[in-house]
Amino acid sequence: MKTGMLATAAAVLAAMLMPQLSHADPLTAQDYAEIEQLYATYNHAIDFNDPTGWANTFTPDGNFLSFTGHEALAGFVKQWHERMGGTPRRHWNSNLRITGDSTKAEGSVYLMLVDSVTKTIFSTGVYKDTLVKTAQGWRFSKRTIARDAAAAPTAPAQQAPK
Repeated sequence: MKTGMLATAAAVLAAMLMPQLSHADPLTAQDYAEIEQLYATYNHAIDFNDPTGWANTFTPDGNFLSFTGHEALAGFVKQWHERMGGTPRRHWNSNLRITGDSTKAEGSVYLMLVDSVTKTIFSTGVYKDTLVKTAQGWRFSKRTIARDAAAAPTAPAQQAPK
């Protein structure tokens, strides 16, 4: 009898001390569609030099690289376009993967940055994202990029002896 009461008491105590688990609903088809639109809005805003629109894809305290908050994020876009010297670049994303629930999510997507004048690939990598659902919709709270390493130069082809 004492053993059963001790086991019951231990179970009740353990349940009381366990942290409460989130019971948020799973992502809906609407959530997925809104998140996909967020990624598209991000790309269009940076490609067409819309610093405010780009910063608005983030939460007010959102972070990308070393830039945090809307003012710093908008400044990043301005600097990025100045560094590009007017050369238009296009952000191409593919293989979007989203996991999470109705309040927060993790995203991962491939990036290919293309010079739209020469049609050459400027850079590739993978974005890793933390997203949150706000009153204004889904937003990035943190975005990191893992750039792919540049390919090693290949040796010139050997000429056949004459």
